[in-house]
Amino acid sequence: MQLSNTSFSYGFVAIVVHWVAAVVVFGMFALGFWMVDLTYYSEWYQRAPDIHRSVGVLLFCLMVFRLLWRLFTASPDPLDGHKLWEVLSARIAHGFLYVLVFVAMASGFLISTADGSSVSVFGWFEVPSVTGQIKRLEDTAGLVHYWSTWALVALALIHAAGALKHHFVDRDKTLRRMLVPERRDD
Repeated sequence: MQLSNTSFSYGFVAIVVHWVAAVVVFGMFALGFWMVDLTYYSEWYQRAPDIHRSVGVLLFCLMVFRLLWRLFTASPDPLDGHKLWEVLSARIAHGFLYVLVFVAMASGFLISTADGSSVSVFGWFEVPSVTGQIKRLEDTAGLVHYWSTWALVALALIHAAGALKHHFVDRDKTLRRMLVPERRDD
């Protein structure tokens, strides 16, 4: 099994990390969207935010790994049929996806730790506050978190639409390269 990327294909590690991150981002968005309307008497009132925070910290770890993997492992070359504007817009979109996911995670962490408390990750370990108590930090961080998550999901949907366009309209290997590692160039 091809673990690392090649000039013509993504490797198993990049593919798995990509899809796990995508599922987690959309799952976290759905959970966050749902949990803000929970009432105090709901059995999920405490549990949903705890899950949201715990998964957020784990996603941060995965994204740091993903960023390091991307920095130290070559990405496949653009396909021959891709236009320059497609290559450039894909690179810009990927850059913004990374920025937005880290802004969303950092702002979410600041919401949870603005009172100086730490974040427990499923009871396994705790991540301490980096700010201590700062008045109204959770309000500002909450606003940043809200808009960055909406922007992240919107851009991820545009990204997915581009992949589907390449697959169904252009009929090229763009999407297939992110589904299964290739052993050789076709």
